[in-house]
Amino acid sequence: FPSHDNGDITGNITGNVTGNVTGNVTGNVTGNVTGNITGDVFASVQSLSGAGAVNLTDMLTSLTTTGAAQALTLANGTVGQLKIITHTVDGGSAVLTPTTALGFTTMTFTNAGDTITLVYTSAGWAIVGNRGGTVA
Repeated sequence: FPSHDNGDITGNITGNVTGNVTGNVTGNVTGNVTGNITGDVFASVQSLSGAGAVNLTDMLTSLTTTGAAQALTLANGTVGQLKIITHTVDGGSAVLTPTTALGFTTMTFTNAGDTITLVYTSAGWAIVGNRGGTVA
């Protein structure tokens, strides 16, 4: 059982929490958070080198290219899910092709710093923002 002192809880909580949580949460939250979040949110990071699948479990993918036109795939997400992909180390280029995209087909990362922010909708991945990449 979690221990508590002066309103602080230490330990694991399993189940649903309904109501407001005020204070800092240190550790992992597994499951869905519905409602408002005030404060800083730090995303977990996938380090992807070369061609491959951009995962759905980490909000941020840090991409290192190791050749030309490397193929990146992105499976369908969950409605409301955010995904950020940043080309951090330039060793070539990469082309992202989501399984279901809304209003675009591919995104090409050519230079370090190219970044795309996506949100998954009921109609597929939609672009929220693009810095430097080529959208087709």
